[in-house]
Amino acid sequence: MTDLSAFPITRKWPARHPERIQLYSLPTPNGVKASIMLEETGLPYEPHLVNFGTNDQLSPEFLSLNPNNKIPAILDPDGPNGKPLALFESGAILLYLADKAGQYLPADAAARYETIQWLMFQMGGIGPMFGQLGFFHKFAGKEYEDKRPRDRYVAESQRLLRVLDQRLQKRQWIMGDDYTIADIAIFPWVRNLIGFYEAGDLVRIADFPHVTRTLDAFVARPAVARGLAIPAS
Repeated sequence: MTDLSAFPITRKWPARHPERIQLYSLPTPNGVKASIMLEETGLPYEPHLVNFGTNDQLSPEFLSLNPNNKIPAILDPDGPNGKPLALFESGAILLYLADKAGQYLPADAAARYETIQWLMFQMGGIGPMFGQLGFFHKFAGKEYEDKRPRDRYVAESQRLLRVLDQRLQKRQWIMGDDYTIADIAIFPWVRNLIGFYEAGDLVRIADFPHVTRTLDAFVARPAVARGLAIPAS
């Protein structure tokens, strides 16, 4: 039987199935990237809820796996060379799982790097900008009388959506006919912007029909529907 006792995180979140990938997460846009990818690939895994309400992410056990105290994080008992691998950062996790499963990342070198390029577009642009817009529109920032910070992020979010819409104008997915980790990274954030952040009207999402068309196709995938609710609260 696989022994994960050397990893302190398993003391707070015991592994019932230690032979499976252990997922430590929350159903946020970054968190569901990992659960959707795991559902899409069919890799065996065991999810664990990291409750921000009780500051689980600041516990010594979680910090032992991710010193940056962010979700998601994984612990793969069967990592490279058959040794356990602990990994954090959602983009790195997507790349790792794609390589492990041999899915959703092109084998051709040029297409592989182009896919990674769009993954970085989400990591460096869409995620931070949409997150800041959510703060200033829905959360504490809405109390600020000065709307210049909010409007700055509105304008930048619209610019990013325009880039995305142009990319999708003659493509089914970011990379064309093939669904990849670029889509798995980007569309949870678009969904969150419109839904949870309630900023669809603010960014004039109707001006980006190719984005909304692809978002509809994304959420219609059975593995996406399952992954969006994992881990269950």
